[in-house]
Amino acid sequence: MSVPVFLADELGGSEVILDGPEGRHAATVRRLRAGERVDLTDGAGSVAECVVREVLKDALRLDVLDRYAVPAPAPRLVVVQGLPKGDRGELAVEMMTEVGVDVIVPWSAARSITQWKGDKVAKALGRWRSTAREAGKQARRFHLPEVADLASTAGVASLLADAALGVVLHEEATASLSSLELPASGDLVVVVGPEGGIAGEELARFEAAKAVPALLGPTVLRTSTAGVAAAAVLLARTGRW
Repeated sequence: MSVPVFLADELGGSEVILDGPEGRHAATVRRLRAGERVDLTDGAGSVAECVVREVLKDALRLDVLDRYAVPAPAPRLVVVQGLPKGDRGELAVEMMTEVGVDVIVPWSAARSITQWKGDKVAKALGRWRSTAREAGKQARRFHLPEVADLASTAGVASLLADAALGVVLHEEATASLSSLELPASGDLVVVVGPEGGIAGEELARFEAAKAVPALLGPTVLRTSTAGVAAAAVLLARTGRW
């Protein structure tokens, strides 16, 4: 079995007390015992390899065996996700986190059935960020993905304009994603539309921001799976996989 990963702000010293929600989960849910191995990370690349010395009430006392830093993966992969309906947003975030997407940007597209407004914005972002955090630990990611604030179409166009390569997944594109020439460095930004698809005016705006329409394949994918499929193609082609 793989060594479990927990998040911790403080990784210094020869001993660490893992408490709070992470310590409670480790001690009472995972039921870790003295002598078992755990890894701690700050989610930004720092790692402490530890062994459990003592189980406390809702906490663990850990001995630090080693520390190291994991470089940030490159090129950075950014997926703009049109807001899906129901809980498919969290599903998309979970899967994209597992495969290695670096930044997930929720996008309020014109044809999104779900719209985040008012109090819904903070609550929905909280769910996406919590999903990314938990999926990142499960996947043993030492660089957790960033879930950005809700983006408008203008904000997405700006991301595409600044990208080394911007791609819009579209069913009427002629070029396949796997055939695109990839840049040697810089951000790769992929836009995934909502269930209703990307509106014509949105596509035109993205193309004006130098984005390239691309086709994933001959089948139609749900919006919650298109992002992870596109990520798999690009991560393999860039050598990150």
